[in-house]
Amino acid sequence: MRTSLRIVLPITALALAACGQQPVKDAPGTISVEASDNACKVSRTSAPAGTITFDVRNTGSQVTEFYLYGQGDKIISEVENIGPGTNRQLVAQVPQGGEYTTACKPGMQGNGIRGEFTVTGSAQAASSPEIARAVAAYKTYVDQQADQLRADTGRFAQAVKTGDVAGAKALYPRARTAWERIEPVAESFGDLDPKIDGREADLDPGQPFTGYHRLEKDLWATGPRPDTPAVADQLVADVDQIVARSRNVELTPADIANGAKELLDEVATSKVTGEEETFSHTDLWDFQANVEGAEQVVDVLRPVLAAKDPKLLGTLDQNFGTVNGLLARYRVGDGFRTYPELRPEQVKELSAAVDALAEPLSRTAAVVTA
Repeated sequence: MRTSLRIVLPITALALAACGQQPVKDAPGTISVEASDNACKVSRTSAPAGTITFDVRNTGSQVTEFYLYGQGDKIISEVENIGPGTNRQLVAQVPQGGEYTTACKPGMQGNGIRGEFTVTGSAQAASSPEIARAVAAYKTYVDQQADQLRADTGRFAQAVKTGDVAGAKALYPRARTAWERIEPVAESFGDLDPKIDGREADLDPGQPFTGYHRLEKDLWATGPRPDTPAVADQLVADVDQIVARSRNVELTPADIANGAKELLDEVATSKVTGEEETFSHTDLWDFQANVEGAEQVVDVLRPVLAAKDPKLLGTLDQNFGTVNGLLARYRVGDGFRTYPELRPEQVKELSAAVDALAEPLSRTAAVVTA
């Protein structure tokens, strides 16, 4: 999980966050965003509904993120892991007009440098039978994984509540697998994500430590505490809410493609660094699930990609094969080695493979919406 959660839904551009900032110049067909350590500059703060492309350039010294929020700070979409001196393109299909909030997050922390962005009018997304089938297939996948998430989390919570520490430890990474596969959808509900998937190191002052990672700490570090059963019950209730809300999510092809890249960003920013599972060190379970979720996106979009850019599809298949081959080396039974068992050169090899996959994956949204 990142310091804040996400879903792949309509996206917008970054607005000016402070008085006196001058807009940056548009590249052809895009809204340009300049993200520094202390400012966000955009070329335009409004756009008509439809397909909107943002070119985000990091001119600062820290890795940054770019977010679009809806009402109640619901994360509509995001792009993260934008290194200093690099550009990332974000393609969004925004069918409905309205007021949004945008943010750059230098250092990938805090509430970010925020501003307003307006989408005007409405637009019917261009589609085709292949696109419609891809969206429907991915929505079915999300629904199936949501059901699995609820079932697996229920079993895990029950083991926690009955004091079966060994059983709960075995169930913990399995309970998180479905979450990690559909994390861009689950994380779109920003009010629930920190409660479910927040890490202790990311908590704001006074924010309660709850969810999977609080129970992870109880199981591997401190031992069960008096409120551990209540934390388990709250986790089940929060997951039930996520599952219910996910039923009503409306997805576009760009949302799906951007979500695949978000999953690879998750791997790059927390899994491959070993920061996600601080106490259990079950990071490779999460790593594999993120990759599986991204690969599912490519599978549902396969007919579209094969028709529009077969070379890109071939590159994606090859790079997914490389990443999955590396992960297979660290399997133990139906699970994985703990992350500290990997040598630094093995971690570096995994990181390089993820980076090689992320680059072509970042181009899929532009291809499927062209």
